[in-house]
Amino acid sequence: MRTAVFKSYKNGYFTFWFENGEELVFEEVHPRVLKQFDLKHDKSLIDQEFKVSFVELYEDDDDDLVIYRIESLKPI
Repeated sequence: MRTAVFKSYKNGYFTFWFENGEELVFEEVHPRVLKQFDLKHDKSLIDQEFKVSFVELYEDDDDDLVIYRIESLKPI
């Protein structure tokens, strides 16, 4: 798990800034996580720090296309 700050949800993308200064944009979030945290609508979650676990999913026909999916979030 890595530490990151939730920055925004816009047009289907979830943006997090990680402790090393890296920004990652996630296209998918596990439904279990969205039940726990309403990242799409709850503005109080913006700028909150989380422990984030995610996976990289590669398209079968294009190894250059990677989709990042959040598997779990734990508030710090």
